[in-house]
Amino acid sequence: MTEPRVDEKAPAIDVRELHKYFGDNEVLKGIDFHVDNGQVVCVIGPSGSGKSTLLRCVNLLETPTSGKIFVEGIEITDPDIDVDKVRARIGMVFQSFNLFPHLSVLRNLTIAQRRVKGRGRDEAVAVARANLDKVGLAEKVDAYPAHLSGGQQQRVAIARALSMDPDMMLFDEPTSALDPELVGDVLGVMKELAEEGMTMMVVTHEMGFAREVGDKLVFMDGGVILEEGVPAEVLAHPQHERTRSFLSKVL
Repeated sequence: MTEPRVDEKAPAIDVRELHKYFGDNEVLKGIDFHVDNGQVVCVIGPSGSGKSTLLRCVNLLETPTSGKIFVEGIEITDPDIDVDKVRARIGMVFQSFNLFPHLSVLRNLTIAQRRVKGRGRDEAVAVARANLDKVGLAEKVDAYPAHLSGGQQQRVAIARALSMDPDMMLFDEPTSALDPELVGDVLGVMKELAEEGMTMMVVTHEMGFAREVGDKLVFMDGGVILEEGVPAEVLAHPQHERTRSFLSKVL
């Protein structure tokens, strides 16, 4: 395995000519796309447009059919690269939280630190507590996921990802499984991360968040990127007919 070497000047994420098939179904049709360091890029589009597949290809949860993906200048689609080393730099937050139900919040936050990062117990616990405090859940350290609201579980999932010291964060529709009144707490945590300079790629239906926090808005449909630009500009003056049609339904 090749030891990956970060290129500080390269984009955080650089996707080139990405194709992805599931059987005969081409879900991504030659995507070119990048996220610069410190940038928040929001990806929007109808269900089935390829948004989540693109996101999952970025850390190889889905294997691209063809094309190249670079993370901080490292080609993670190179078969000789140590993917786990690169993946450790990428935090991932899913729609459905993916917490371990049989473990306490603290154990959920320390297990990967211990096993992947090799941290001792005291250091892992200190990091976990600091990140729980960051997401406003310091008092839930001994709780189990079943005793938390959906919004609290999602904030724990964010704290868990942050506990691995990622260089960037991927969010796959992080609020779509939440009751409407719980969405604001999660978006508030994400906004704070953006203000601290965290590089973020966010698949979302939250247009207010995209407008307020995003540096770039990408509209996908049918496995291609139809439009991208400054969020306020795309939302106010969409250029493509398909973008206009989609936004007229969701805004």
